[in-house]
Amino acid sequence: MTDTDVVPAVPAGRAKTPPDRHRRAWTVTALLVVFMMVNFADKSVLGLAADPIREDLGLSASAFGLANSAFFLLFSVCGAAVGLLADRVRPKWLLLTMAVLWSLSQAPLVLGGGLAVLVTSRVLLGAAEGPAFPVAQQTTLSWFPDRRRNLPGALIVLGITLGVLVAAPVLTWVIHQHGWRTAVAVVAIAGAVWALLWVPFGGEGPYAAVRDDETPAPVPADGPDTGMGLGTGAGSVPGGRSVPGAGSDADPAAEGAAAVKSATGTGGAARGTPYRRILATRTWIGATAAYFGTYWVIAFCLVWLPSFLHDGLGYSSAASARLLMLVWGLSGVVVLGQAGVTGWLLRRGASSRRARGGVGGVLLLIAAAACLTLPAAPAGATTVVLLVAGFGCAGAMGSVAATTVAELAPADRRGGALGIMNAVVTTAGLIAPTLVGHLVDTHGTAGYREALLITGVLLLLGGTAAVTLIDPARDARLLSARHSGPLAPDHDSPLQPV
Repeated sequence: MTDTDVVPAVPAGRAKTPPDRHRRAWTVTALLVVFMMVNFADKSVLGLAADPIREDLGLSASAFGLANSAFFLLFSVCGAAVGLLADRVRPKWLLLTMAVLWSLSQAPLVLGGGLAVLVTSRVLLGAAEGPAFPVAQQTTLSWFPDRRRNLPGALIVLGITLGVLVAAPVLTWVIHQHGWRTAVAVVAIAGAVWALLWVPFGGEGPYAAVRDDETPAPVPADGPDTGMGLGTGAGSVPGGRSVPGAGSDADPAAEGAAAVKSATGTGGAARGTPYRRILATRTWIGATAAYFGTYWVIAFCLVWLPSFLHDGLGYSSAASARLLMLVWGLSGVVVLGQAGVTGWLLRRGASSRRARGGVGGVLLLIAAAACLTLPAAPAGATTVVLLVAGFGCAGAMGSVAATTVAELAPADRRGGALGIMNAVVTTAGLIAPTLVGHLVDTHGTAGYREALLITGVLLLLGGTAAVTLIDPARDARLLSARHSGPLAPDHDSPLQPV
């Protein structure tokens, strides 16, 4: 095959997706769902083994909370740094590096050691896992145009739920039968197996670094795994960036429309828009604030929900495990339901403000009402319903935030915008475990009720921010207006206007 062998373009109407690319897109998506499952199995293992670890290492609730918060010490910084790097380096290799580091960082804890080894292992693991969600979302969404991103984006978030649903019964059994260090070994091996599968089957899609009207650049006939996944044939330059009018497969009318759409912001902000302007938009701020509330709930669930169910509400270990699975199961249903409703609204012509910000915000407000009511609710069925609703309805905002920011940001700023959002959001994982541990140490089981009130307030603020601030179409127009004039040159491309 020569470099000029490309898939023929469809000259009129919406471009058709070749069957091989369609299969590849969903294969990569499935692998990244498993990637997020392993990611959250790594996170959940300490929460599932909380009592054995505290007994084995002689830790107080505060010390155990601090050990879990250590996971997030470098999590946010690395999430932002690698997110920015993902705009320059192939996400395929970044994801592979992460998975390998997950396994290596947990090896010392499998072999032995006390609190110091536990903290060190979690810090290193957190640094390697920090960029996982934004880079996985960026890679998945690179296979789909904006109108089709809701389901694959939701499936990546669903990987979080599936990871916990699978991990809870499997790792609980391993912990009880073989000890908590063996459970750590199981998740480390799972990461290594995933890495071996990702090498031959993983890769970026045709929307990784393309025209901002979401029209894919030419894709080599041997698949989008060459260079940046876009080939170097006619109509593109090394690195996969399309040059308008540069190839025979480019439709001049479509290229003109692409330029106008990129300049006006209707397909996202213009290429080359500074990061600081994207981060200052109401949409980015609203999505980040809302997602912060969701991540606070995730951190609470992973570290303290098993103990809350057992010690705070008096459920047995078996009943606690069933309730934990019910919470995460509802979360998965809500994530898929949100994707379906949002996609339906977008197909009927609704704006992203309604379809994404409105739907995600309402779900957070429902979760907030449940968490704020839960501390005063009578024990029994009412408590279970409020608990499941409060923690189960909050999870969809991760998908909403990612697809919203991906819609707003141009292709050459998408990784950084997602990575920085994730860095801000995941500070919730640094704060929540330590704060809840401190409340439990100082107030006993009443500390859980105070933690639920704090969670409810954060969800209320996040839901309000989503409903009132998110509007990517408006903010893309504002960004492009400030970026008006001739389209900014792509400084990453070796071809510059004369």
